[in-house]
Amino acid sequence: MSAPKILFVDRDGTLIVEPADEQIDAYEKFRLVPGAISALRRLVDAGYELVMVSNQDGLGTASFPEDTFIGPQRLLLDILAGEGIAFREILIDRSFAHEHLPTRKPGVGLVRHWLADGALDRARSAVIGDRDTDLDLAANMGLRGFRLDANLAWRDIAAALLDAPRRAHVERQTLETRIVVDVDLDGMVRGHATTGIGFFDHMLEQLGVHGGFALDLRCVGDLRIDEHHTVEDCALALGQALRSALGERRGIARYGSERTEPSAETIAFALPMDESRAEVLLDLSGRAHFVFDGTFPRETVGTLPSELVPHFFRSLADALGATLHLRVTGENAHHMIEACFKAVGRALRQAIRVEGTQIPSSKGVLETGAAA
Repeated sequence: MSAPKILFVDRDGTLIVEPADEQIDAYEKFRLVPGAISALRRLVDAGYELVMVSNQDGLGTASFPEDTFIGPQRLLLDILAGEGIAFREILIDRSFAHEHLPTRKPGVGLVRHWLADGALDRARSAVIGDRDTDLDLAANMGLRGFRLDANLAWRDIAAALLDAPRRAHVERQTLETRIVVDVDLDGMVRGHATTGIGFFDHMLEQLGVHGGFALDLRCVGDLRIDEHHTVEDCALALGQALRSALGERRGIARYGSERTEPSAETIAFALPMDESRAEVLLDLSGRAHFVFDGTFPRETVGTLPSELVPHFFRSLADALGATLHLRVTGENAHHMIEACFKAVGRALRQAIRVEGTQIPSSKGVLETGAAA
């Protein structure tokens, strides 16, 4: 199971508007920060868990009796719970600033258990607050930090965490090839590929065009030996880039399936090209598996060996973490190979489409080796 994505959220000034005396000890002082509920609802729907971390100066002393804190705190939690927003943990420091206790933000005493290896997803977790001390806490935890102010509202924070472009840059270098790949799953730029194998370049560009994603792939390979390393390594680098751009695959359609026929397989795309026909079944499950059915009537098209076409798709499925079934029939090898690339592209277009916010698996996770 993947480590959780945690948002460490401040309270006063972040969830509740902070009054002039900086102490919410009465119901009449209670007012929610605009936009907090809708942003938190969106973040929770996207799989984030919440931990409240708050400094409450002198809580429990004569200057801030416990019973004056409990009422507004319960009201806050009840309002949020009514919107489906709950906190995994509530961490309150009661000390005064002059005491310099390690539990007081920006100290990490209260959150130290979250710093253990594997306790949280550090790349996606963050701290949200309204003061420099919240940003300092983020830095001390090694996490991203957001400070609410006149220039950064709750909706902006949710957008920064959830609406990041689905892009990836991969550089792969071996003794046989040097490859650079850029993909943008939501980009509209026409793809470009340069591998030294003209027909292969054309097929890679078709994959991007019909997949609906921007692709730039450049490869320098040992073509003086043969085409095998170039084709295989391009597939591995492209699969790695697509996998990286998809991230945890939250919200994607996952399956490249257009229609279901009674007593038949779900056919993602049965794409014709003149006399040829390619059928594709695709599942972005995180598990790699490839099945191929077809025979090409020519050994090469241009300088691309036909035998490397199924090998390309097998390597792509391995690196992407996809189950891919590909069947092709026809009489013209050029048409058959092109139908394969176009059909796989069309299946990818549908499978990577964002449909919601949930991970499309009953297990709640999609990753290599995980049952989904």
